[in-house]
Amino acid sequence: MQKKVLGRGLESLIPTLAANKASTDETIIAIPLDKIKSNRFQPRNKFDEVKLQELAHSIEKHGLAQPILVTASIIPGEYEIIAGERRYRASKLAGNKVIKAIVKQSADEKQRFDLALVENLQREDLDYIEEARAFKRLIEEFGHTHEQISEIVGKERSVITNALRLLSLPENVQLLITEGKISPGHGRILAGIEDKNRIRTIVERILNENLSVRAVEKIISGLKSKKKTNGQKKQEIELTNLKEEIQRKLGTKVNISGTSKKGRIEIYYYSLEDLERITKEFKFSC
Repeated sequence: MQKKVLGRGLESLIPTLAANKASTDETIIAIPLDKIKSNRFQPRNKFDEVKLQELAHSIEKHGLAQPILVTASIIPGEYEIIAGERRYRASKLAGNKVIKAIVKQSADEKQRFDLALVENLQREDLDYIEEARAFKRLIEEFGHTHEQISEIVGKERSVITNALRLLSLPENVQLLITEGKISPGHGRILAGIEDKNRIRTIVERILNENLSVRAVEKIISGLKSKKKTNGQKKQEIELTNLKEEIQRKLGTKVNISGTSKKGRIEIYYYSLEDLERITKEFKFSC
């Protein structure tokens, strides 16, 4: 099965990049590493030191296979990375003094973040929480909609929405997802629980009992059913008490049916005189 390409990809986000591939002498230049700064909008929070060392060894032995992408900084002669943070760091570890780079003209902040996000997703470098935080930044800082993000990264809109739900979890639970101790599937289910104490209890069970996502779904479904049953009982008691109070005040049989939001009251009368008496009770009460 052919692997699906992620979203619009780097080349579609940078149309000039594909067009200029043939004229590499004009687009690729060697830049001193000390003249390059990391991307301020890098969505990745951590880098695996072992993998960086492996990449550094590869670069040292075989050279850099693909240039990084940079844009000119506000400081003359300096550049900021758009895509290629790992290659930049690994090149420094390899002891290189310069790095091959493609210089993109006039990349605004939104485009820098878009490109950095797409590259990380294409290389599967982001964990689930980093990915969700990147989506959140696109929404809050750059005004993207869920639909626009789905187009950029090539994922269904529901995937974006579900990823963002993980950020509603307590920080310690987000860390467990980052560390791979619980799955994002567990996290999405837990995100539907408002009670943080209950979340903590279920997380402990997931860790101690190695519960599957399906098992957690059953636990939460049982809790909701129990909560609903207890709520129904409480509601029935309240309606019964109200019915008895109205019957005492009106001196006749009364039925109440419905819920706490809406329902129906039936008041019985057994003669015209009885109806007049009940009507007077209402008038008196008013």
